[in-house]
Amino acid sequence: MKHSKWLVFFALLASFSGCSKSVPQEKLGYVGEWQGKTMYLLITQVGSVKYKRLKEGGTTSVDAPLQGFSGDNFDVGVGPVKTTFVVSKPPYQDGGMQKMVVDGIELTKTN
Repeated sequence: MKHSKWLVFFALLASFSGCSKSVPQEKLGYVGEWQGKTMYLLITQVGSVKYKRLKEGGTTSVDAPLQGFSGDNFDVGVGPVKTTFVVSKPPYQDGGMQKMVVDGIELTKTN
């Protein structure tokens, strides 16, 4: 009986996993591979997000669908479980390079 609860949970999780939202036209500048000294962020046009951050000797990572944008910020997650990435400077040009500031970290577009 205990296992059936977990099977239902994972079945629901799997059903939500395909629920990514494509990046809207006005936010296409976010699409690409971004890197900083302690952070890596990949946002695809179809709405897949991969994130890895080194912080205080540990690593945090997320590999989940994009749920949408709220202003410059964006939400990533599955179903009701989500995380918000706070964008204090949306993509901009600096000396011929694309940059943005996410969660207080300046990132440079690498592709």
